[in-house]
Amino acid sequence: MNHGDAFVLGLVQGLTEFLPVSSSGHLVIVQELLGAGQEGLVFEVAVHVATLASVLIFYRRRVKALVLESLALRPQALRYVAKLGLATLPAGFAYLVVGRWLEAQFEIASVTGVCLIVTGALLWTTRRTLGSAQAEEPGWMAALWIGCAQAVAILPGISRSGSTVAMALALGIAPAAAAEFSFMMSVIVVSAAAAQKLPAVWGLASEQLAPLAVGGLAALASGLAAIWIFLRLLRSRHFYRFAYYTWTVGALFLIWLWGRSGA
Repeated sequence: MNHGDAFVLGLVQGLTEFLPVSSSGHLVIVQELLGAGQEGLVFEVAVHVATLASVLIFYRRRVKALVLESLALRPQALRYVAKLGLATLPAGFAYLVVGRWLEAQFEIASVTGVCLIVTGALLWTTRRTLGSAQAEEPGWMAALWIGCAQAVAILPGISRSGSTVAMALALGIAPAAAAEFSFMMSVIVVSAAAAQKLPAVWGLASEQLAPLAVGGLAALASGLAAIWIFLRLLRSRHFYRFAYYTWTVGALFLIWLWGRSGA
C-alpha cells in the first residue's frame, strides 16, 4: 500500500467509524474503487488503534472519571461499566457463533450496498424518537438491546454508531447519553479487535510502517472531527439526514457493481 492509499483509507476509516454511515462499508467501497483489495490485518490494527485514541482523547474526562470512580468502588461508575460489558456480549456471541459467515459477507460487495440502505432506514427512525428520548443512562435491558444492535453492525454497511444510537433513542435514552454510551462501547470493541490482530504487526520491516503511520494519523484526526460533527447533529435534531447519504451511496454502489458485472 502506498502513502496516498493509506491516507485515503485512514481518512475514510476515521470519519466513518463514528459518523453513522458504516466504516466497514466505506472501506469495502473505497477498496473496490481503488482496486486495492483487502489490505490485510496490519492496516486494520493501525486504523483501529487510531480511532480508539480519538475516542479516548475526546471523552478523556469521562474516561478518567469512570476509571477513578471504578477503582474507588463507587456503585454508579461500577454499574455503568457493567452495562458497557453487558452491551458487548451480543457482538462477542455473534462472532463466536456465526463469525465465519459474517467475515464472508465482506467478500460479497453487494452486501455492503444493501446494508447501507438498511442503515438509512434505521437512521430515519430517529426523526420521531430523538425529540422524546430523555433518560440519562440506559437500563440493563436497554444496554442489552443496544448491544444487539452493535452485533448486527458487524455486517459491512450497517453503521455501528448509527444502529446503536438509533436503538438507544428508540428506548428513550437522551441523545447525548446515547452517543456517549455508543462511543464508550466502541472502546471495548475496538480494543478487542486491535488486540486480536496485533500479532500481525510484529516483525514488519521499517518501510512497511510508514504507510501505517500515515493511515493512523489520518484516522485519528478525522475521527476526532467525526465525533464532534456527530454530537452537533444530534443536538440540532438533524441526525436523520445521514439517511439520505447512506441511501444514495448504497444505491450508487449497487448500480456501479451491476454496471461492472455487465460490462
